[in-house]
Parts: sequence; C-alpha cells; structure tokens
Amino acid sequence: MPTSPYPSGPISPKPCRNKTGTSMKFLDQAKIYIKSGAGGAGCVSFHREKYVEFGGPDGGDGGNGGDVWAEAVSNLNTLIDYRYQQHFKAKTGVHGMGRNRHGARGADVTIKVPTGTQIFEEDNKTLIADLTEEGQRVLIAKGGSGGHGNARFKSSTNQAPRHANPGLPADERTIWLRLKLIADAGIVGLPNAGKSTFLSTVSAAKPKIADYPFTTLHPNLGVANIDGRTLVIADIPGLIEGAHDGAGIGDRFLGHVERTRVLLHLVSAQEEDVAAAYETVRREMEAYGHGLTDKPQVLALSQVDTLDEQELAEKSEELSKASGSDVLHLSSSTFHNIDLVLRAMLEQIDRMKALEAPDTPDPRWQPIAT
Repeated sequence: MPTSPYPSGPISPKPCRNKTGTSMKFLDQAKIYIKSGAGGAGCVSFHREKYVEFGGPDGGDGGNGGDVWAEAVSNLNTLIDYRYQQHFKAKTGVHGMGRNRHGARGADVTIKVPTGTQIFEEDNKTLIADLTEEGQRVLIAKGGSGGHGNARFKSSTNQAPRHANPGLPADERTIWLRLKLIADAGIVGLPNAGKSTFLSTVSAAKPKIADYPFTTLHPNLGVANIDGRTLVIADIPGLIEGAHDGAGIGDRFLGHVERTRVLLHLVSAQEEDVAAAYETVRREMEAYGHGLTDKPQVLALSQVDTLDEQELAEKSEELSKASGSDVLHLSSSTFHNIDLVLRAMLEQIDRMKALEAPDTPDPRWQPIAT
C-alpha cells in the first residue's frame, strides 16, 4: 500500500482524555454562572493609646471584590470542562480594620476558554466578547468597591464619625460560551463525502471513519504540512437538506467554518447525482448566511478511485457545469492529488491574506522633506 509523501504534523490541541483513556466529547456551547466578589465593609474604629483619652477615628477601608475574567488559551479546543463546573465566584474583599488597616483585595477568577470562543448574555444573542487571539482577556464581572472606614469621614465639624460604608455588592450573571474553531481551511460536504478520510490522510488527526452517514459527530482539527508550510484544517459533520433549520447535526457546526479563509468542498464520486449533491450543500450554506458562500472555494470530486475513466469524465463535467468552476480529482485512500488540493488551498489562503493586509504606500511616491 502506498505511503503518504507528506510528513504528518501533530494535531493541536490534543483531545481531552478521561481516566479511562478514551476521548471526551467535544462541546462547543456551555452555560455558566459567574459572580464577582463583593466589596469589603469599612471599619468604625478609634485610636486607643495610653494617656490619649480622645483618639481620633482610625477605621480602614474595605478591600475591593475580585473580578471575573475570561482568557483565550491555545491548549484547549473544547468547552467540555464547563459541563462539570458551571459556577465561578471571585473572592469577597476583606473588611477594613482599626489602626487604619485597609482590607485586602479579593482574589480574581480567570475562566480559561479556547481561542475562538464567543461570550453571550443569558439570552444567548447579545454578544459580550469575541476572543479570537491567544492571550486575549476580557472583564465579564467587575468586583464591588470596598467601603470607606470612618477615618474617611473625619472633618472639622465631625471629629468622631461613627459610621462607615459597606462594600458594594457583587455582580452576578449567567452567560453563554460558544466556541467557533479557528482554522485556515474548512471541509464541507454531504455525509460520507470523504472529509474525515482526507483530514486523517494529511494530518495526524484520527477522526472516526466508517461507511455510514454521520460518522463525524463533532468537529475535528488537523494540521497539514506541504512545501514547508502548515495549515490548520477543520472537518465538520456532513450537511443534509434542511440543515440550517436544524435537520441532521450539521447546522450547529457551520459556525466552525465561519472563521476560515477557504473552504474545501468535497463531493463524493459515488453520488448518483454529483450536481445535486453540490447544490444541496451550497443551498444550506447560503441559508445559514454569515458569508459562507462568499468564501473562496476549492472544489474536489473525492473517492475517484471507485470510478473508471469514462464515469470520472462524465461526473467531472456535471459537477463543473453545476459549480461553474474547475473540479479537482481526489482520492485520499490512494493519496491521489493530495498535494494538488493542499496547494490549491494554500494559494487561496495567501490570496485572502493579501487582500486583508493594509495597503502599503509606494516609497517612490513619498513626499520630499523640505
């Protein structure tokens, strides 16, 4: 059996493992409860010292409550942890004390989420933040301010104030975390179009592969290497008619290819009507919206090793007419045209990066300093 001429890169990040050694489920949406820390109360206290009969006020301020932050990290690719821990509370600020001792600030809580996570209000529609870069942090619940001690209220008309402020209350809310994977390229197509086989061939990813619909039940990420370069590829569950309305399991995963620069559209050569298979997926992407149909596309007829030359030519012509674009021939099991498809994807990625780059002024047209 031929071996792949392309070195396999490590899948990143690695899937979580539980104590039995099996892969944990992918989770791309989670509802959690967060609460910042309340501010500490100010202190009512008066200075006491031998031979000092009327000491002045010396009550310290309360400490501020801790904040709740969300931070994007690169070593996660699922929200599965938030199925088991759904409550996050920062610490309350320490109360003020006598002798002008201020309370300590409450400890913060930082929620680590995968890069590409969006944070929504409880209605799951109002966007709070979109964490698209590693290390990006956002404050999602601010701690209450600490109260003032009675030393703060001393004045020329009130030398012995006997009151202090309580700390401000905590901020508590329920939020939704929604993950959209960040990849260079996304693979779309009907179930059993060969998406998972392609991903396993070009990378070290090991998605489940079998000859029945909906083998892939969650998105998979792989890193492919070609010509000394790498690209991250996302494989999502196959789409069926009505997926944008919730049919099948592909509708909720279309968001994982929103952030990609190019789509690899695979149409199985075993389809009776390859044009209809292509148009089904395109209709679902158009109905889903979010600019999916505007992305550059590499179209490939997969599993071509199952056809003879005449059948291949006929189906290629049908698919080309339906799509209005060139059709590549691909067989992941025999490694046929693997490099051609990867290079076509890289070419489109480079083109998109060039379009996204800011215009650089031509140095020949810089004004001459006077």
